[in-house]
Amino acid sequence: MKGYRKVLIAVNGSKNVLVQGLQLANDEKCWITVIKVIPHYEGDLNLTGIKNIEDVLDSGGEKAVSELKDLAESEGRYIKARLEEGDIHKKIVEVAKEENCDLIIMGAKKRNGIKKLFGDNVVKKVIDNSPCPVLVV
Repeated sequence: MKGYRKVLIAVNGSKNVLVQGLQLANDEKCWITVIKVIPHYEGDLNLTGIKNIEDVLDSGGEKAVSELKDLAESEGRYIKARLEEGDIHKKIVEVAKEENCDLIIMGAKKRNGIKKLFGDNVVKKVIDNSPCPVLVV
């Protein structure tokens, strides 16, 4: 990877994407932003029996971001981590633009022979709308 200064790594729940993204960006000494996107919460806010409604609303996102930071530090890298809420592909593209990223790194899972991320062809939507190259690991 030559010439990339700012890299956005989009994680989908698997820490493997972060590890591979950090390894790819390691030689370049890039600034690394990691994004985790959670979908909009559309449930009933009058739930009973839940002690901390914020944990339900962020789907454990804050805990996941903390784990991502810890994993990056164990790899000897420091990252800027962002937890966003909304349409996954739109938020990834939006953050890449805001952060002036030179590259987006995403993971893909093989599902029924077709590579997909999070379902609904998120990888394709990001590639189609991205302001920079997208590397799928």
